[in-house]
Amino acid sequence: MEKMRLSKFLSTAGVASRRKAEELIAKGVVKVNGKVVREVVPVSSQDLIEVFGKKVTLVEDYYYYAFHKPQLVITSMADEKDRKTVADYFKDLKHRVYPVGRLDYFSSGLIFMTNDGEFANYLMHPKNEIPKTYYVEARGEYSKALFDHLRQGVDIGDYITKEALVENVQKIEGDLFSMHITIEEGKNRQIRRMCEAVGLKVHKLKRVAVGPISLGDLKSGRYRSLTKKELESLGYIRQ
Repeated sequence: MEKMRLSKFLSTAGVASRRKAEELIAKGVVKVNGKVVREVVPVSSQDLIEVFGKKVTLVEDYYYYAFHKPQLVITSMADEKDRKTVADYFKDLKHRVYPVGRLDYFSSGLIFMTNDGEFANYLMHPKNEIPKTYYVEARGEYSKALFDHLRQGVDIGDYITKEALVENVQKIEGDLFSMHITIEEGKNRQIRRMCEAVGLKVHKLKRVAVGPISLGDLKSGRYRSLTKKELESLGYIRQ
């Protein structure tokens, strides 16, 4: 086997996404041939790679799941405050999977789980512009000017968002209304921050689609396997 970057090795082995793997390396929890490394060095399957003292080997089979994350669940494999995490819903699997990207604690909806680091990197890389659609219930001003503002881009403090698709706007009662917002970015808590920036208070937030794959009738806390056709619809083909 040819040598590859340590972060790619960990990603390919299903330990974490490449970005997360680089964070683990920087923290000093990764060893190569018995020595702690804090840089992304070249390695091969002939090297002994350990993370938190456990040997890491390359994955032979890859798994992909669509998961309906409930509210009040952390998008992580562990939580220092001992809160419920997405990992708690996959304990019945014999193989380890981890979440692709994030969905905040108070939000629910579609998130992918996998052991394929390249798939995770593909979905999260900004250049691929994978759209994500959210169902939002919010309170505040109900006006064309406000919705146009959301569509054209919003200053959320440290960033001005790109154009967004805002559609299916419907009043519910009083100043409460619903809408669907589709973005091709993934800034932390972006939808909530966009709404807050234009004076809206988010009442409910659910991710209902990633690219052409929708949440559908998948029940909260349940998961299903993604098909090869669905992976291809995302533009992903495992090399």
